[in-house]
Amino acid sequence: MTRILNASGCLDALAAPEVADGLDVFVTKTVTPLPRTGNDPIRIAESDVGMLNSIGLANPGIERFVAEYLPELAERIPSLWVSVGGFSAEDFALCCAALDGYACVDAIELNVSCPNVTAPADEASAIVAAARGVTSKPLYAKLSPALPDIASVAQAAEQAGARGLSLTNTLRGLILDPATLEPILATATGGLSGPALRPVALAAVYACAQATSLPIVGMGGVETGEHALALIAAGASDVALGTVLFGDPAAPHRIRTELEEAAQRRGVASAAGVFRMALGDELSASEVSSKPGIRGDLLPELTKVAVGS
Repeated sequence: MTRILNASGCLDALAAPEVADGLDVFVTKTVTPLPRTGNDPIRIAESDVGMLNSIGLANPGIERFVAEYLPELAERIPSLWVSVGGFSAEDFALCCAALDGYACVDAIELNVSCPNVTAPADEASAIVAAARGVTSKPLYAKLSPALPDIASVAQAAEQAGARGLSLTNTLRGLILDPATLEPILATATGGLSGPALRPVALAAVYACAQATSLPIVGMGGVETGEHALALIAAGASDVALGTVLFGDPAAPHRIRTELEEAAQRRGVASAAGVFRMALGDELSASEVSSKPGIRGDLLPELTKVAVGS
């Protein structure tokens, strides 16, 4: 079954438990070794193609998170992933070591690609290797769509011990105040999310699905079940919702329903039936005839979903 997650930082499960209840997995906001107040306001700006944010990884720090927030999350959240960040491989390792003994943490997402803070000094593979050295929990590497060769970085992360990929993070963008023609955000630039990120995320998932054997959480501009289906056809095992959660708290339930309906319209019993179709992983005629829930006459239509045809 395709799981529906939230993109890290787009939902506070303790403040909006009714929204988190609609998810299969809840992913926390990124936690760093030391507390961070984040960037100065203004931190969020809207545009006609999405949203720009420059929060700057504001968080209580790993020690306070484990002591105060994790116990409450463990009581309320059936499946919990914790996102961790930092400015060196040692920072990531410290956070992962602090989480390793907690059975309530099902996986750790390594945020190696936040556009709103100074980039980590180490390569993604070094960060994954450092984290793998202190925890046996599944590690998902969250990569930037701005990487010149995201597939090679994904391969390096896999070799270093990653057990999954989160694709993708936001892209750096700028919005000007129409009256003053000055940047709206205090940091000038921020991370662009929303509809504009959709084809970028598809390309990243498509490339990494061909380059690695890792499960992929696809994210970026998902607003409908059709958008989610496209990511699955491009190679995503699961799908995360981000900006859409700010305006539509019912999005997890709605998109899950739309996703299955979109699959069934194409003659497939469930969304899993279109997995990797965009990569040419099509069923042969003999396989179609023996595969429950797939109509052979509709098979050519399945490959069109990733490009929105």
